[in-house]
Amino acid sequence: MTDLQPVVLSGGSGTRLWPLSREHYPKQLLPLHGQHSMLQATVLRLKSFSSPQINVLPPVVVCNEEHRFLVAEQIRQIHAAPDGILLEPQGRNTAPALTLAALHAVSRGADPVLLVMPADHVILGEDKFHLAVADALAAAEQGAVVTFGIVPTQPETGYGYIKKGASVKLRGAAGDVAKLDSFVEKPDRLRAEEYVKSGAYLWNSGMFIMKASVWLAAIEKFQPEMTRCCRDAYANGSRDKDFYRVDKAAFARCPSDSIDYAVMEKLAEPAGAGVAQAMVVPLDAGWSDVGAWPAIWEISQRDQNGNALKGDVYAINCRNTLAYSESRLVATVGLDDMIVVETADAVLVAHKDHAQDIKLVVNRLKEEQRSQHQTHRRVFRPWGSYEGIDVGDRFQVKRITVNPGAALSLQMHHHRAEHWIVVRGTARVTRGDEAVLLSENQSTYIPLGVKHRLENPGKVPLELIEVQSGSYLGEDDIVRFEDVYGRKDS
Repeated sequence: MTDLQPVVLSGGSGTRLWPLSREHYPKQLLPLHGQHSMLQATVLRLKSFSSPQINVLPPVVVCNEEHRFLVAEQIRQIHAAPDGILLEPQGRNTAPALTLAALHAVSRGADPVLLVMPADHVILGEDKFHLAVADALAAAEQGAVVTFGIVPTQPETGYGYIKKGASVKLRGAAGDVAKLDSFVEKPDRLRAEEYVKSGAYLWNSGMFIMKASVWLAAIEKFQPEMTRCCRDAYANGSRDKDFYRVDKAAFARCPSDSIDYAVMEKLAEPAGAGVAQAMVVPLDAGWSDVGAWPAIWEISQRDQNGNALKGDVYAINCRNTLAYSESRLVATVGLDDMIVVETADAVLVAHKDHAQDIKLVVNRLKEEQRSQHQTHRRVFRPWGSYEGIDVGDRFQVKRITVNPGAALSLQMHHHRAEHWIVVRGTARVTRGDEAVLLSENQSTYIPLGVKHRLENPGKVPLELIEVQSGSYLGEDDIVRFEDVYGRKDS
């Protein structure tokens, strides 16, 4: 029996899906198609995979340290138990992320086949995906490094392409498996049309499958410095509750590169002789990398006028338009081929043809040091979330939600006092040397400089209104004494 280890790479930022996707809450954490977030859908993608010869192991998830609690909570919500959540202290692209996952997979003496899936893809036809995985697995078991090439549905200039080589007959593979001839950069329109017409080219999906030992041998051959840094980072890492923290200093020295550039392109060249065979399996399963808002429109259910509408939206005399409302009524009139996205703190209006330029808005927000590129008005924490309601000179009002059984840190503020009013649930409040229980419509006052903690001892979410007052109301005015989540930051 073959052990198949899903590896979910959750390091993307999704700037072209602003304002819904933010640096601290990127697109893979959003339910952009269906009821689950894309991360959750990726973790569940092999749930119905069935084969008497294949044992699907719990997934390994690699994510940015900043997103660790969000990732863990979303996985918990779908009742999945990952084999590990590996934390990257900073982004180093997909090749180091996969190398960390491979080192984790072999750390207990095993050598599973790794199925590498970015957490921000949509696949509508999971049955077809499972068939392609079985074919790719047959090649991986024989030492190949396999990528999945998406069968093009149109001439696309936004994707790189893979050129197929000769087909290969493999025992256990029912579909098409081919040698990988070459990778091709994003083409212009005319060349893309030629690629699609030839039938020899596939879109580059960014999904791969190979034995852990084969990947480690290949990365050692072509990227020895990257391998050394990853080995040091993993060997000197440490477990922290649900997470494995790799060594920050060692990983900071690691070169940044993608799986394609670091290894796959070299395997397809003479330099790859004797290391591993690069192969490709065509995939025709309703795939999308959801790279920009037009892709959301394409995979969404649309009305008779081609409009994709979500939330409280009126669309009058509109065609082929995507309108998304998060917090209020959005009315669109006479729009063709437009994108309208409303969130609590930002509104985007763009033509589909200029969707790639949305990243320029994000760049400007960064340059002007505005918060809208990083966070939503609702900010998530491991204990729940808070949302800004109003702010003025020397005061701020927030809505705080604490999950059942969760607790904020024992903390103190130098520059602000706080009033808490419970509107739902039960709160256990530590204030100095006393601890009290508060129920709905009850309140308490936390003077400046007093140690305090908020907990939810109940079985329903605790909701309260917090009124802060003082000379400085920044989130960094926290002296933390105890924290069940081991945080030193926010």
